Amino acid sequence: MNSQAHSHPARRTKIITTLGPATESDEVLKGLVEKIDIARLNFTHAQHGWASEAVKRIRHFAAAAGRPVAVMMDTQGPSIRTGSLEKPLELKPGGTLVFTVHGEKEQEFPSVDVNYDFVNDVRVGDTVLVDNGVIRMEVLEKHPRKIRCRVLTEGVLGSHRHINLPGVHVNLPSITSKDLEDIEWAIQNDLEWIALSFVREARDIAEVRKFLKEHGSDIRIIAKIEDQEAVANFDELMEAADALMIARGDLGIECHLEELPIIQRRIVKRCLYTGTTVIVATHILESMIEKPIPTRAEVTDAANAVYEQADAVMLSGETSIGKYPLQAVDVLDRIARRIERSGGANYAEKAAVANPREKLAHSAVIMANDLRARALIVFTRYGQMPKLVSWLRPRYSAIFAFCDNPKVVRQMQLLWGVHPFELQFQDDPEKTVAEAIKVLKKNAMIQKDEWVVSISHILSKGFPIDSVQMRVVE
Repeated sequence: MNSQAHSHPARRTKIITTLGPATESDEVLKGLVEKIDIARLNFTHAQHGWASEAVKRIRHFAAAAGRPVAVMMDTQGPSIRTGSLEKPLELKPGGTLVFTVHGEKEQEFPSVDVNYDFVNDVRVGDTVLVDNGVIRMEVLEKHPRKIRCRVLTEGVLGSHRHINLPGVHVNLPSITSKDLEDIEWAIQNDLEWIALSFVREARDIAEVRKFLKEHGSDIRIIAKIEDQEAVANFDELMEAADALMIARGDLGIECHLEELPIIQRRIVKRCLYTGTTVIVATHILESMIEKPIPTRAEVTDAANAVYEQADAVMLSGETSIGKYPLQAVDVLDRIARRIERSGGANYAEKAAVANPREKLAHSAVIMANDLRARALIVFTRYGQMPKLVSWLRPRYSAIFAFCDNPKVVRQMQLLWGVHPFELQFQDDPEKTVAEAIKVLKKNAMIQKDEWVVSISHILSKGFPIDSVQMRVVE
């Protein structure tokens, strides 16, 4: 970015943090809400009672801070897990482990029950990964209700550990009955976003959309890309969802590790070509679960996601169970601000701008770039125009979105570079623009004699038309 460019009033890359035991104190939660854009509730672990209380507390602290903070729930999805063990099993390479189904007994070798019958899904020679890929095994034999495996890597197997089957099509439903109960909870608590775990096809998203519509809900949907099938069907998932999340934890287990950076870059590039909101998640500052500073490699990784201009980066264990939740957010905030000042990959320059509304947003961004305008001011009812402006990643201008719907204001917190405000619209569009400029001046976000570009609906001979205007702040 040119050295003459204006500094931005806030970071443009959005930060999502996961709540958990580490965020229980008012001090920590208040500190997070003052800095983050979206709070995530992970329903692999969260109970409804705890989550309802967490939503109330987030809303309370956000109101006190005068900030619109969105809440996202993350479904558990079709998870294959080991059952309970009386004591952990010590596994050595060359040893044998038997997975039993539906309480089948095994006398000869160490065994563990699983919650899903995957006997018909796997073949002899397939790989079975347990506990985030730490323990690797190979399928040796299949029996009607058990699978015998050879242990390939040493590890200690505890109860309720996650199982991955790389490259295997699993016949579990993508949306489970637990997921639907949790989504119903999200509707009752008026959440902004739902992230769907292990979705594989567009019809999985269509099923949830239908469920939301039947319940009169306008919650938006994030498709999590976390297995090989989702990567293969990536284009149709991108079309069906409101946003995508590159969930690198499971994805890094399901794919070869060396493929992961390539998949991430390909997805971010494609999203910035098509205008899809995209989140980079998992293991961003993983070492900060235990340590007050991240590794240099983690700093570089986080910086890379910001440089690629992903809409958001997400912290998981760092804030949910980590010892330094506030420091982790502070580190990520500092990295993002610094990298944004140095410029970005500018993938959006090749954006596939097609329909008239996209072209309108495009012309506004070109004008703002040419003028080096301080701000792009967008008026919206559903958040669509700010999303288009954000997609085109203006070089110098902050995007201020004004909306009369508080829920849409919070939903826009996921969009790169968008600073949303609630504002009641007046019948005269010019009065609404004047009111918005007054709000921005009061918050020291724009100053007298600076250029701004605005996009709004104006009435011409009684007909509403979209208009792009440039003006100098008076």
